[in-house]
Order: sequence, then C-alpha cells, then structure tokens
Amino acid sequence: MTTSVVVTGLGIAAPNGLGTREYWEATRNGKNGIGRVTRFDPSSYPSTLAGEVPGFVAEDHLPSRLLPQTDRMTRMALVATDWALQDAGIDPAALPAYDMGVVTASSSGGFEFGQNELQKLWGQGSQYVSAYQSFAWFYAVNSGQISIRNGMKGPSGVIVSDEAGGLDAVAHGRRLIRKGTPVVVSGSIDASICPWGWVAQQAAGRLTHSTEPTRAYLPFDAEASGYVPGEGGAILIMESAESARERGARVYGEISGYGSTFDPKPGSGREPGLRKAIELALADADLTPGDIDVVFADAAGVPELDRTEAEALTAVFGAGGVPVTAPKTMTGRLYSGAGPLDIASALLAFEEGLIPPTVHVTADESYGLDLVVDQPRQAPLRAALVLARGYGGFNSAVVVRAAG
Repeated sequence: MTTSVVVTGLGIAAPNGLGTREYWEATRNGKNGIGRVTRFDPSSYPSTLAGEVPGFVAEDHLPSRLLPQTDRMTRMALVATDWALQDAGIDPAALPAYDMGVVTASSSGGFEFGQNELQKLWGQGSQYVSAYQSFAWFYAVNSGQISIRNGMKGPSGVIVSDEAGGLDAVAHGRRLIRKGTPVVVSGSIDASICPWGWVAQQAAGRLTHSTEPTRAYLPFDAEASGYVPGEGGAILIMESAESARERGARVYGEISGYGSTFDPKPGSGREPGLRKAIELALADADLTPGDIDVVFADAAGVPELDRTEAEALTAVFGAGGVPVTAPKTMTGRLYSGAGPLDIASALLAFEEGLIPPTVHVTADESYGLDLVVDQPRQAPLRAALVLARGYGGFNSAVVVRAAG
C-alpha cells in the first residue's frame, strides 16, 4: 500500500505578506507586493521592479552568530522553517535526529552571497573564496543550515531545476517519507535581488521593462511583456498521514501526485513537455482531469510561454474546462520559491473554498482559459494542480488534495 504524504506545517515569506496568515489575507484580497527595487539602486538597469518581502528583520528572529554566515535567502528560510515547525506542532529536539530530513530547492539564490564575496575580493584580495566557488557551494547551504540549526541528520539535499525546483523538492520529500523518513522539511525560499543577481536575470531576456507595478506582470494578457522577479516562498512540513494521525496533528492536505518532464530541443518540432507532466501527475494521483477544481498556473508572463501553457491546459481540460489562477501576479515570480508558495496557497484555499485572484490581468480570450481575475471566486475545492516551469526546459506538476 502506498504511503499517503500530508502537509502539517506552513512557513511563508512573500512580498505581499510575512507569515502564513498575513500572506493569505493579502492574497485572498488581491494585495499587490510588487514595487520598485529598494535593496539597491536599479536605475541603470532596464528592469526596475521586483517583489520584495517587507518587514523582515533577521536580527529579530535569529542569533547574531548566524548572520555573518548567511544571506537574506537563508535567513528567511531558517525563520520560515521555525514557523512551519511550530505550525506543525513539532519540536525537533524531541525527535530522533535521523528521523528528520530536509529537501529544499534553489535557483537564483546564492547570488547575494556571491555578490558579498566579490566585494570582499575587490577590497581585500585573493584570501577570500572566489564568487563562483561561493555560488556553487551556496546551493547546499540553505538546506544545510536548516539541518544544522534543527539537529536534523536524516536525508538532506537541494534540487536545482530553476523555477520547477520547488515542486521537484516537494516531490523528493514525499519520496523520502515513503522510504521511511518520518518528517521532511521541504519547499523553498529563494532570493537574488542584488546587482549581480539582477544582471544574470536580465540576460535571460524574460523580465519586463515596465515601470508600472500594476501593469508590469500580466500573464495571459494581450499586453504581457515579461515577468517581474521576486523573493520568498514557502517551507512545508511533510509527514505520513499515519504519523500525523497518531500525534493528532492538523493536516492541511495531501501531496498526491507528481510529474516532471523536459522540453525537447528548440526547433525539433516536437511538443513541449508540460502537457505530459500534467498527465503524469494526474495518473500518479489516480485522478482524472474532471477531478481537478483549480489550476495554479506557472504564468510566465512571456506571450509564447503563456501560449504553450494555455495549449497544454486546454488539451488536458478542454477550453475553459477548469478555473485557472496565478496569485503570483501579486508577488512576482519567486523562482524555486514559487511552486511551494502555490502549494501553500492551494492548501489555504481548500480551507475557505476560495480561489485567489490573478490581479491586474485582463484575460485574453484567445488563450481559452477560465482565468480567475480581479476578485476571488468561491468554489468547492478538493483537488488542485500546481504547475512550474524552469528556464532551459524543466516542467513540473504537483496534485494537492484537501484533507479528509
């Protein structure tokens, strides 16, 4: 019998809300968290908008000894993990060290740490590790810091598949639980709002140059011109349904299906892989398209990528066959943090029977989507599909089901 894996704790840091309840209240009401970059002067760059997490002061949450060893991304991840564990009612000190694992994701994270190392190189010479070495090494720090801080000695890892990585990490966490690890910390907090990170993101050619926060990131809109990047995400506490029952834990929902694919070589004439990822996730969850009540879209904000996603959705569900939403229009695309945040949003949506809106967007009817825009929509929700795509051809899909 296959082990059911459930989510029992959430820790959220997002541009429109710090903490789970603040985030959800903002999201259900369509509060925008996108604005002009404040962490450095963006005026010399073609893109100047981002979703920045407001009000996060690491010193209020973490011991001072950790600050020199970490950057903003890891500090937010550590705090979000604390919140998620508390939400789940888990005290790591009370569990055997090898019964707890950590699997997170990273994509753009590490740039700020590398930026700091570059500045040290400029100022003090070669005694410091190169920025390139620090960037590669930093991928593992996020997960490692969570493990060390909480005394977790079970399986640990970091998934790197750009924006798809957050969903891939959750799926790997599910796999570890099914292999016998009782508790897994998963999800992702990502951040790279610094000059070096900004240059790297510009190079992909997908960022909008709009300077108007409410008209910049417009997936599935005729005026779409690219996306706005952001920072943040969600940390999830996952465990077997049996374990959650035994300790009387509150259960948000189940991670019931997963599929991943890789797009074919550009120009090959072969179909993109997103549709197949959706079909794999549905089959893994033992659900049909008609069982899905809402789709949390990847929502690239790049017209050709939006078209590819819409074609995959209409191929599986039919034109207008399922409500589609992209609450990330309030936060920007959070790279590997986006997928876990959408999973958290789906779980919170189940509690209220409410689909959060895709703000600021006027749906282009040619996409054939039932896009939830402007206002939240009341609906009975039992199953959601969450999609994420990464630069270079990664496609991931996760099916989440309501508790009970």
